[in-house]
Amino acid sequence: MISIELPDGSKRSFPGPVTVAEVAASIGTGLAKAAIAGKVGRGAEARVVDTSHRLEADAALSILTDKDPEGLEVIRHSTAHLLAYAVKELFPDAQVTIGPVIENGFYYDFSYKRPFTPEDLAAIEAKMAELAKKDEKVERRVLPRDEAVAYFKSIGEDYKAEIISSIPAGEAVSLYREGGFEDLCRGPHVPSTGKLKHFKLMKVAGAYWRGDHRNEMLQRVYGTAWASKDDLQKYLTMLEEAEKRDHRKLGRELDLFHIDEHAPGLVFWHPKGWALWQNVEQYMRQVYRDNGYLEVKGPQILDKSLWEKTGHWANYRENMFTTESEKRDYALKPMNCPGHVLIFKSQLRSYRDLPIRYGEFGQCHRNEPSGSMHGIMRVRGFTQDDGHIFCTEDHILDECVAYTTLLQKVYADFGFKDIIYKVATRPDSRIGSDALWDKAEQALMEALRRSGCEFEISPGEGAFYGPKIEYTLKDAIGRPWQCGTMQVDFNMAQRLEAEYVTETSGRAHPVMLHRAIIGSFERFIGILIEQHAGALPAWLAPQQVSVLNITDGQADYAEEVVKTLQKQGLRVAADLRNEKITYKIREHSLQKVPYILVVGDKEKASGAVAVRARGNQDLGVMPLDAFRARIADDIARKA
Repeated sequence: MISIELPDGSKRSFPGPVTVAEVAASIGTGLAKAAIAGKVGRGAEARVVDTSHRLEADAALSILTDKDPEGLEVIRHSTAHLLAYAVKELFPDAQVTIGPVIENGFYYDFSYKRPFTPEDLAAIEAKMAELAKKDEKVERRVLPRDEAVAYFKSIGEDYKAEIISSIPAGEAVSLYREGGFEDLCRGPHVPSTGKLKHFKLMKVAGAYWRGDHRNEMLQRVYGTAWASKDDLQKYLTMLEEAEKRDHRKLGRELDLFHIDEHAPGLVFWHPKGWALWQNVEQYMRQVYRDNGYLEVKGPQILDKSLWEKTGHWANYRENMFTTESEKRDYALKPMNCPGHVLIFKSQLRSYRDLPIRYGEFGQCHRNEPSGSMHGIMRVRGFTQDDGHIFCTEDHILDECVAYTTLLQKVYADFGFKDIIYKVATRPDSRIGSDALWDKAEQALMEALRRSGCEFEISPGEGAFYGPKIEYTLKDAIGRPWQCGTMQVDFNMAQRLEAEYVTETSGRAHPVMLHRAIIGSFERFIGILIEQHAGALPAWLAPQQVSVLNITDGQADYAEEVVKTLQKQGLRVAADLRNEKITYKIREHSLQKVPYILVVGDKEKASGAVAVRARGNQDLGVMPLDAFRARIADDIARKA
């Protein structure tokens, strides 16, 4: 007898080996029809398998449907194969290469004699729908490596043969067949193509074979797949909205910044963009002052020997820019933490001084691959909202709890209410003992529990020197952005020989808490632009008020209004051009200025302004002092 334990703890017995599909059928016909795959085992050791997988011994089993994240991933993987099947049906000379699942979808790379056109993409998608309706069974078979190489060579699939040839000799490989198409894959897959109903092909891009520019340029077809028509439509609508909010597009339209080919991955900030930057920086500087941080500044370039001591040279070297002077090797700092350790150890510290909190708006450089750069979201030179807390083990929980509360307030002020919390645990490549990692991981988890935050575990995703909490915010259209971090590090201060005097007059190494709230300024400003679709709230807007005169007769009064508002500390400018007032209103509206003040003869005579709020709201004529009170309230409330 074989006993199968289900997620609710109940068990089902079978006289002999049983497939996942048979277990599902024993539970009910509805589940049997909905089953996408199975998950054998519990916890980190669990693995997802086909519904045809045979269970030969007692096991814990979950039946996966399209409502499960793992089930949706199987759907996307299978849809990538359906894409390859359709391409081979329409373009038999095309060769298939690889087709993995990615966030929200999949892609597949093809070698073909000419570029695919938009018309080709439409035809491929139609063929996919046609093949899916056939509801062809997806079947798995296993071949020895050399036999699989010979098979794919015999059908003209040289790329597949090359992939399999890189697998160690003697190993077996799995193939999946649907109709007339068979592909190399470890699986799992849906039981039949009829499970694939809600998909769309998105675009075609170029991609070098194996990511090497010396190899052939392949055609990468991207697609998305979802469990329901409604989910697919929601995603497509979100993409349309995201395109409207694209920070690169808005950055040009609002004249905020640009990136030039002479400095790839580095940002040129224009006056209005730099005003926005300063608004964010001054806000964060006040956050530092109000929460016990001492602002510091470290150098850009540090000797190689320091990076060797910290472990960065061994673990992060490929991401660092290096230079040389007088036969000494240096690196531009990719992060600020070693510099803060050097500041800490520049004088003798006592346990009474701890915790010491340093904050820096530190400029860092990382040698990001050109293909990974994206506007100002991912760049090679960036300024980090970086802080380090030097403390004892006894301080860790209180510091982490206070930090989470602070981060929640900062995000709320910028307009973000929804936060996802994850604890990233030890990676395979790391420094420090397992005992110290145990302490650090448990401290972070307990801090989130005390903060009342539900959290997920991200196994193996910690930094090489310590685990971390990742704080991910969701924007106005539901996209996640990982910005904040809190990392517990027992190692770096010890490696750099930083010490403090203990209560017993001995010496001890401080614990180092690495923390960032907004992370990269560049990235966070890009997120802000997209969150607000360029219509930044009054407290952040590069220009808060535009003053427009109707005729030259009100030019002096308009300039007087500007000076009055500037004395209030507002960012305001006049538009005194000899243009129609409707034209000027439209132009400043397109620049998403929060308030437009129009002044004519009546307003001049009464010391008033006609107020238009962003979004084409006509607030009517009001005394200038009333407007000043209104905008002051907006700014104070961060409305």
